Amino acid sequence: MERVLGFVILDSRAFVLEAIINKGKKMNTESNLDPNSEGMDRFAGVLLHPSSLPGSGPIGTLGKEAFRFVDFLARSGFGIWQVLPLGPTGETHSPYATFSSTAGNTQLLDGEQLVQDGLIAPHLVKSGNSASRVDFAGATIQSRKYIAAAADALVVDHPLYPDFLAFLGDQAGWLNDFALFMALKEKHAGAHWSEWETPYRTRDAQALKIWVQENQEVVKIQKIGQYLFYRQWLALKAYANARQIRIVGDVPFYVAFDSADVWTHPEYFALDLTTHRPRLMAGVPPDYFSTTGQLWGNPCYDWENIARDNYSWWVERFRRLNEVVDIVRVDHFRGFDEYWAVGEGETTAINGTWLKSPGNSFFKVLERELGHLPIWAEDLGLMSDGVGKLRDDFNFPGMKILQFAFDDQGASNPYLPHNYIHNCVVYSGTHDNDTTCHWASELSKEQIAQINDYLGKPALELPGDFLRMGISSVARFAVFPLQDLLGLGGEGRMNVPGHEEGNWGYRANEDDFDQDLERELGQLLATYGRRVTFKDGR
Repeated sequence: MERVLGFVILDSRAFVLEAIINKGKKMNTESNLDPNSEGMDRFAGVLLHPSSLPGSGPIGTLGKEAFRFVDFLARSGFGIWQVLPLGPTGETHSPYATFSSTAGNTQLLDGEQLVQDGLIAPHLVKSGNSASRVDFAGATIQSRKYIAAAADALVVDHPLYPDFLAFLGDQAGWLNDFALFMALKEKHAGAHWSEWETPYRTRDAQALKIWVQENQEVVKIQKIGQYLFYRQWLALKAYANARQIRIVGDVPFYVAFDSADVWTHPEYFALDLTTHRPRLMAGVPPDYFSTTGQLWGNPCYDWENIARDNYSWWVERFRRLNEVVDIVRVDHFRGFDEYWAVGEGETTAINGTWLKSPGNSFFKVLERELGHLPIWAEDLGLMSDGVGKLRDDFNFPGMKILQFAFDDQGASNPYLPHNYIHNCVVYSGTHDNDTTCHWASELSKEQIAQINDYLGKPALELPGDFLRMGISSVARFAVFPLQDLLGLGGEGRMNVPGHEEGNWGYRANEDDFDQDLERELGQLLATYGRRVTFKDGR
C-alpha cells in the first residue's frame, strides 16, 4: 500500500513536498540524494542542532531562520546539514535522552508558519531579538500555547484536516503509544512511568482503554503536536534537498529509560519486570572524557527477545528515521558489536562488563528489510577489532576527530589526516568536544609545536588551519560545528559529557551567516573539490 502526504511550504515559496512512504517495501536509497552513490565523492557539512538557530523567541525553530540557514549552506557550497536527534527532551535537554526515539521536539515549532497555516492567531507569536542562550522553560510554554491554539483550529472543515487524518493513519504504529505515554505523564505531573499506578505502569489493556475514552482531547493534543512538527520538518527537509543539501540525523544506540519505547516494549530491555527498574544500565568505561566512565542510566537491551522477534523494533526505528533524514549517523556504533553493562545500584561506570551484541546478524536483517541504508558509524575511542570489522563489512564510513590527532602517538595517530581512508567522516570536533579555538588555547607548547610541524608553518591560525586540514583531507565527508566555522571560544560549547547541567544552550546570532563568510568558505570548498554546485548554476 502506498500513501502520499502533501504538504505546502509557505515562507513565500510555492514549494510542494510529497513525502511518499512505501509500506512493506524496501526503502529506495539509490536516489540522487544519496551521497554514497557513484559520482558524488566529496562533501562538506555543518553540524548545528535547530535549537541553536537564531530568531525571535526562546529557542531556534523550523521557521524562516532555518530556511535562511539552508540558504547559507547552499550558497557556501555545503552539501550536508547534520542536525543531531530531533526528539522531545527531558530535564537535561539532551537530544540523546528523549521521551521517544521517533517523536519530534515540538519546542522547535515555528509560530509564524502556524499563523500562515491558519492554525494560531498572530498575537501568540512574540517578536524581538534572539536570546543569547536557549530558554528551555520559555520554549516549553511557547510550544504548549501554539499546540493548544492549533488544536482548537484543526477541526473537520480546516483545509489541513485531511492531511492530519492521513498522518494519524500512517504513523499509528508509534504515534498512539507515544501520545498515550505523554498524556499519562502529564496526568502524573511528569513522574517517571515506573512510578505510575500498576494498571498504567504495566499497560493493562482495559485500564488504558477506559483512560483514553475519558481523556480523548489530552491524547489528541499530543498527536496534533507531532503532526505540526513533522509538517514543518518535512517542509524544511524538502527545501534543503531541493538545494542539494542532505540531512544527517542521529539514531542514538540507547533510548531513555523514561520513554514511550521502554514503557511500550519492556520485554526488549534488561528490566526487572517486578520493580520495572533496569537490571543492567548502559554506559562506557573510563575514557578520554571521564576517569570514572559515563553511567548513562539507560537500560541495556534484552537482545535475546529482540532477536526472537527478528529485530522488528530496531528495523522499524531505522525505517522511520530514514523517512525523515537522508543519512543516519549511528551514535555509539560500538554497541552493535559489544556493550558496557553496569549492574543495578552502581553509581559510576567503572564496575561494568563487556557483553556481546548481535552484530552482523542484525545488519543483515536490516539490509534485507530496508536495503543498504546510508549510515555513518560513530566509532570513536578505544574500539575492539570486532567494531572495525562490523563497520567495514557493511561499508559504513567511520569518524575521525582532528582534536584527537595530536598526542604522544606521533605520526601513527589514526586521527591524523595522512592516515585516513576515503570512506570516512572527518570532524574538527563534535557536539561533545570543546570548540576548536578554546581547545587549542589550553594545549601545551609541545602540542602546539606538533601541530605547527604537521602543518609546516611557524604559527597556528584558528579556525582556518583546522578547517583547511579537514577539507583538504582524503575523507569523503568533512563536517564542522558552526561554532568552529565562526571561530568561537568556550562560550560556544554545546555539551560536556558526564555533566547534566548547562548543556545544549548554544544559540547562533542573526548576523553570523554573512556574505563574506559564504565567499570565504565557498572558495575553500571549491579549492579542495567539495563545493556543491546548484542545479541553477549558482
